[in-house]
Amino acid sequence: MRDDTPVLIGAGQFTFRGPAENSLPPLELLKIAAKRAVADAGLEGTVLARLDALAVVAFSIDAPGGLSKLPLPRLSDPPASLARAIGADPAWAVYTETGGNSPQQAINVLAERIARGESQLGLVTGAEFLGSLMKRMKNGLGFDGWADELDTKPARIGDPRPGVTRQEAAHGLGYPVNTYPLFENALRGRDGRSLRDHQARLGALFSPFTKVAAADPEAWFPVERSPEELVTVTERNRMVGYPYPKYLNAIMEVDQSAAVLVASVGMARELGVPEDRWVFLHGCADAADLWYPLQRQDFHSSPAIRLTGQRALQMAGIGLDDLDLIDLYSCFPSAVQVAAEELGIALDDPRGLTVTGGLPYFGGPGNNYSLHAVARLMERLRERPGAWGLSTANGWFLTKQSVGVYSTRPFEGEWRREDPAVIQKQIDALPHPPIAEKPEGRATIETYTVVHTRQGPRMGIVIGRTQDGARFVANTPEDAQVLADLESREGVGRTGAVGPHPDGVRNLFTPDAA
Repeated sequence: MRDDTPVLIGAGQFTFRGPAENSLPPLELLKIAAKRAVADAGLEGTVLARLDALAVVAFSIDAPGGLSKLPLPRLSDPPASLARAIGADPAWAVYTETGGNSPQQAINVLAERIARGESQLGLVTGAEFLGSLMKRMKNGLGFDGWADELDTKPARIGDPRPGVTRQEAAHGLGYPVNTYPLFENALRGRDGRSLRDHQARLGALFSPFTKVAAADPEAWFPVERSPEELVTVTERNRMVGYPYPKYLNAIMEVDQSAAVLVASVGMARELGVPEDRWVFLHGCADAADLWYPLQRQDFHSSPAIRLTGQRALQMAGIGLDDLDLIDLYSCFPSAVQVAAEELGIALDDPRGLTVTGGLPYFGGPGNNYSLHAVARLMERLRERPGAWGLSTANGWFLTKQSVGVYSTRPFEGEWRREDPAVIQKQIDALPHPPIAEKPEGRATIETYTVVHTRQGPRMGIVIGRTQDGARFVANTPEDAQVLADLESREGVGRTGAVGPHPDGVRNLFTPDAA
């Protein structure tokens, strides 16, 4: 085995469940995960001072939009702050852009650096703290220790583009709880499934996830729930974005951190890391679908998931049947269904589709979920030497995709990551419908959702087609009867009229009466 082969040697996770007044600042969450990763590798904490590479996954409060505008202290340069706190001086220190693909992408990039001889020992780490942040804001507890005096700006990796256009944002597409239901209703409409049967399908899909979360010591909601409980609307399980009640939504208000320690084989041997701790990244790939939601070919597929999955398995030299462990990014049911279909995995695959319990039950720590998935995969793979595990990671709105294939089996030959531009060129060349920014006239619903508040239905979002085939986004009238009708019978394929909204900014789609 070559000395320049990258290998994962340690992983650490931490979940804080205490009262908000005792919650830990972001930097402390990162430090705890880093120290646990080092201990998992069988090393002393002082090894962190030897890091020559460090990637920190972006905090949700630094994402473009509302959270970044919150008036609270924050770290201006998280990688620099962490490096200083652990006594390291890495030559390569980066902060990722926003996106749940970021942890796997950072691992892929770091592994490439190691294979090229540019790094020898690196750490990928991230944390989320929206759980305590919201409670501290609500109760006026303050944020002592959440910032430091550093005022530098970090180098970034990843694609910095926002997830939606201004027009899409104006209609509500900038929020995952509004956008992923659009994919869900498109899937149901494509398959011709009844509303009731499709809800039953969603409960059956995610109930096994809750069982896995119930057995995971780091899970935010370690509670097993039945299929019926997940989809039955109650006071505790209110509708959020039709057809998703609360229990089918990723939960970001958590306090969780994770870290993975990656080294060259030569460095792992020099440090004396036992080989039974080694886990190899055998295959990886990164790509993005046609970037903005309205540009997509349809709302029930993802060429990026298909092509990155194929490439990662090809690089590993295995097929789907060789996999023993699978973790599909699970922010919402539609993300799991689309990924499973693109990869060729059955929704009831006996291997299971998660190793943690998924974002609604294990916890959806902002951009950092997939790092927890990799940490858990490492643990499970060590228990089954020679087994294979796959993890997918998704950013924005089924937009950015990163995949990793792992095993304790030694990687043979030269480790080489394919340039992501190879796949990206194929995706960018895909045809897609023209977009009508100011549509008028008769139109047909391609997909839709009804957005709810705690008080009930608030507005409908429609993506539709004009009579000449152009795609548009619009809101529906905020009329209780219109919204109830969209939830009581299939909306995909229904006709109506589209034109300017009275606010002069948005488009308005009024469905035909039954």
